[in-house]
Amino acid sequence: MSRYARQVILPEVGADGQVALATAHVLVIGAGGLAASALPLLAGAGVGQITIVDGDTVELSNLHRQTMFTEGDQGRPKAEVAASLCRAINGEIAVEAVVATLTPANAPALLEGVTLVMDCADSYAVSYTLSDLCLAQNIPLITGSALALSGYAAGVCGGAPSLRAVFPEAPESGASCATAGVMGPVVALIGAMQAQMALATLMGHQPSPLGQMVQFDAKTMRSAPFRFDAAPEPDTAFGFVAPEMLRAEDTIVELRGEDEAPVAAHPDARRILPIQLKDKLPIAEGRLALCCGTGLRAWRAAEITQEIWPGEIVLVAASAS
Repeated sequence: MSRYARQVILPEVGADGQVALATAHVLVIGAGGLAASALPLLAGAGVGQITIVDGDTVELSNLHRQTMFTEGDQGRPKAEVAASLCRAINGEIAVEAVVATLTPANAPALLEGVTLVMDCADSYAVSYTLSDLCLAQNIPLITGSALALSGYAAGVCGGAPSLRAVFPEAPESGASCATAGVMGPVVALIGAMQAQMALATLMGHQPSPLGQMVQFDAKTMRSAPFRFDAAPEPDTAFGFVAPEMLRAEDTIVELRGEDEAPVAAHPDARRILPIQLKDKLPIAEGRLALCCGTGLRAWRAAEITQEIWPGEIVLVAASAS
C-alpha cells in the first residue's frame, strides 16, 4: 500500500493533489512550538522540499510545547533537530536546515524558488517582514500566533490581502510566551491548523485558506473563522530593516536606554527615549530608523513621529527571532 494512500483516497487530494505536494517547496520560519505540530504533518503528507530556518537552540523551558525535542536535545540547534525528525518521518522528501535567524537582510534570498512560506516564528517583526516580501512576490504565507490560552492561524498574500491589511496598527501588547505564558495544546492546535491551511493552499482547495483567519480560545473551546478577502492594504506601513541595511545618511535612533541595551542596535545610533522624541529628535531629510529590541516600541514611536518626520521611517528589531 502506498505511503499516502489514506490521503490520496480523499476526493480533495487524489493523485493530482499528491503531485502538487510532492513538487512544492515550503519554507518554514521557526522550529519551535508551532512548527512542532506543523513540520511532522508537512513531512508526513509528502511535501517534496522543506527548508527550516531557526537560529535558536533547544532549552528545557521549550519542552512543554516544542514536542519535536527531548531532554537529550538541549543545546542543539532547533533547525537541525527538526530537520532530522522530518527526514526520519519521510525519507522520500528533501529537508534542509538553516541555522539562522530570519532578518530583513537574509529573507529575500531564503524566499527564492519557494512555493509557500509558513511563519512559525511567532514574532510580529518576522511576520510583517515575511508578509511584506510575500505580498510583493505573490507568495502564499500561512502565519500563526499563540499566547496564553488563545491563538490564530491565517492565510495571507499569494493573491489575498497581507497581514498588514488584517492588523494595520502596532499590537497593543508586547507580551510573549516568556512573559505571559502559553499552554502547549494551544500551540499544537494552531500549528496543526497552519499545516492544514498550507496543504490545502498547495493543492488549490476552494474556498481557499488564503484570505481566511481562524481564531481559537481554549477557555471557551471555541473557534471563530472569518474571511478578509476585501481588506484594503494600509496607506502607511512602517517596514522592518536589519541593522546592516542602514545607511550613513540615515538618522538612526536607539529607543532603549543603556541599562536595557548597553550596546545599541547600530554604532551610529543616538539614544533618545520614546517620551523624548518630539523634543529631542533632530528633524532632517532622508530616512529615520527607529531601533529597539522587538520592533514594537519602534513601531509605536513611528506612529507618533510620522507627524513630524518629513521622510520615510523604518523599524529595526535588534533582537527579533
